[in-house]
Amino acid sequence: MKNVFHVVGVMSGTSLDGIDLVYVKFENKHQLQFEILNAETVSYPKKWYDILKGLIEKDIDTLKTVDEDYTTFLAEIINQFIAKHYLKDIDAVCSHGHTALHQPEQNLTYQIGNLPKLATLINQKVVCDFRVQDVAFGGQGAPLVPIGDKLLFSDYDYCINLGGFANISTEISNARIAYDICPVNIVLNHYVKPLGFSYDDGGEIAKSGDVNQELLAELNQLPFYSKSYPKSLGLEWVNKTVFPIIDAYKLETTNVLRTFVEHIVVQLAAEINKKNNANVLVTGGGAYNSFLMKALKTKTNNKIVIPKPSVVEFKEALIFGLLGVLKLTKQVNCLKSVTGASKNHSSGKIYLP
Repeated sequence: MKNVFHVVGVMSGTSLDGIDLVYVKFENKHQLQFEILNAETVSYPKKWYDILKGLIEKDIDTLKTVDEDYTTFLAEIINQFIAKHYLKDIDAVCSHGHTALHQPEQNLTYQIGNLPKLATLINQKVVCDFRVQDVAFGGQGAPLVPIGDKLLFSDYDYCINLGGFANISTEISNARIAYDICPVNIVLNHYVKPLGFSYDDGGEIAKSGDVNQELLAELNQLPFYSKSYPKSLGLEWVNKTVFPIIDAYKLETTNVLRTFVEHIVVQLAAEINKKNNANVLVTGGGAYNSFLMKALKTKTNNKIVIPKPSVVEFKEALIFGLLGVLKLTKQVNCLKSVTGASKNHSSGKIYLP
């Protein structure tokens, strides 16, 4: 096994803020080390934003057509990234694709953008489609990032990512445990969109609102929060459960945002306060919501750490790069303690150009 890998990690999340791309060097010294050499986020054009937002309403035949088109689009984005940064030394492109369907209880998960033609279109070895095998083994197929938390960020007691959803990973009895906590940007962004913003910058709009205690209580009592892990959330659940509850209150947008920030903070604090004097690494777009971060700090004595911007913004793309390296070297990249699968395994598909 070689000690140094150069890979491109590619990630598109549920918050639809764009495609994250990183060019990373992984080196296996005494422990695994990484260096992010290039990174950028490519925003979705309106056409693709609208298509991806409506995926869960599409039948399987329509999804297959979208998959073909999205794979072509993704290839263009990856090719532009490689050309822009003059990347020559690439062992593989490791791509998450984009989640079209995620219903693990029905043995179903579908990531678009992971077709074999991706390798041909970019003329690179591709490692992708990391969720399907785990679901076939009875797992949730999510979250997949905790193996990276274990290998790259083991100095922290908790790793939290605040993207479309908040997810957390930690070590309990020498086993890595991870699960989704609650929706975050998928809800906040939805309610600022009609105001003409793609997100609430720094939480300033939420800050101007008031908490509706009745709505807050109803959200905090949702059955998902009392379930034990492994557990994961999807857009389907938000559309069916969360939005109807919020909309029934007919509140001003500022009050919706303020109440939902409070809901997020309550749920995050409930998790991280299970350990004392813990170091908590917070990444993802939500880490830049200074109002949310400030509110969280009032509800915990644990140390909240926001790392340098390249890790805040690109941690998931970085770790999908790592998942690809682990697959290429036939090492475990999917943990049964995290997903609930029947066994640890090395997940993903490898395509050659």
